[in-house]
Amino acid sequence: MIRAFLAIDVPLELRTALSAVQQDLKRRFERTVDRRARISWVQPASMHLTLKFLGEAPEDLIESLHGRLAQAVADHRRLRVPFSRLGTFPRLQQPRVLWAGPPASWEQGAEGERLQTLYGAVEEVCRTAGLAAEARPFSPHLTLARIKEGERQVGQVLAESGVLNQSLACGLLEIKAVVMMKSQLRPTGSVYTRLWECPLSPIS
Repeated sequence: MIRAFLAIDVPLELRTALSAVQQDLKRRFERTVDRRARISWVQPASMHLTLKFLGEAPEDLIESLHGRLAQAVADHRRLRVPFSRLGTFPRLQQPRVLWAGPPASWEQGAEGERLQTLYGAVEEVCRTAGLAAEARPFSPHLTLARIKEGERQVGQVLAESGVLNQSLACGLLEIKAVVMMKSQLRPTGSVYTRLWECPLSPIS
């Protein structure tokens, strides 16, 4: 059995920009949030845009997905996703996850629809392979931090600072391929290994 997920690689330039955003947020929280609050920051090197979490899956199933997925995504053109917005899950008043993602206008536009179509193709391949469908709608985002305790305080700081209403200049995530990643849980954090990838069609 292999713990695996399908994802999009995040380029170094975007990771670096998001790391700078994290550092700014850390400084804000250190000045204003009670020390009892617990915030777990995601290491930039671990950032991926997750499309499908498979959980513990048989190795032969993961290998069987390769050919099917390659065929399914080959006709999808590459996408460029602008990362310029901060947001929270499930809500600002009690955030559990702090993330960066594209503006709502992009998600609702033609490129956002193309990304949803690509996601739908990945979901369909996984469904026909017998994997459970994802119940929640797909939201393209990169997790910056997880709030373990002190959600109300963190939410208040975010609301008062107005940072969620500001546009960030983090850069673009170019989606060139769908990658199968192996995830190994270690005491120091998860270790990710690339197993294979399925390229999208180059932008014409």
